[in-house]
Amino acid sequence: MSTHAPRSVCVFCGSRPGARPVYAAAARDTGRLIAEGGWRLIYGAGDVGLMGLVAEAAQTAGATAMGVIPQHLMAREKGRARLTTMVVTEDMHERKKVMFMNSDAIVVLPGGAGSLDEFFEILTWRQIGLHEKPIFLLNIDGYWDPLLRLLDHVIAEGFAEPPLASYAAVVPDVETLARRLTAALG
Repeated sequence: MSTHAPRSVCVFCGSRPGARPVYAAAARDTGRLIAEGGWRLIYGAGDVGLMGLVAEAAQTAGATAMGVIPQHLMAREKGRARLTTMVVTEDMHERKKVMFMNSDAIVVLPGGAGSLDEFFEILTWRQIGLHEKPIFLLNIDGYWDPLLRLLDHVIAEGFAEPPLASYAAVVPDVETLARRLTAALG
């Protein structure tokens, strides 16, 4: 029996379900994928939106889950009661740091300003050489296309070097994500 902790996948995603059912389906599929891979879910601890759907699917399929939530969001995001591990942080910055430090790979599903903040912080840390963890943008039905155009624009306008565009792997669906995560994490 192995004494090694399972590899962990950090998922950043919306605390709302989004306007289209395809986002909820992708969240559920991502949760199941994490369980099927034998990995641990690291996520924002909420029981709402895509966040709650990822956690419910992962745990239902047998994954352990570590939720990380700042104290001020406990009521708003309805911290999930049946997590394997719950970490309550003082603020959002500490939340991102704890999630990142406990993960082996990062997956970004559709989301709003919070998900963008999380993505850009992790991307920036990669750009300045603080880590080499794989980052995956799950581009369900082209959700992240405007973001990808913005990153290309930033590079074209001379505010970042071309490698910036390669620091996050863009995957169009959960099946592709499964292959890429398995290759990255084993």
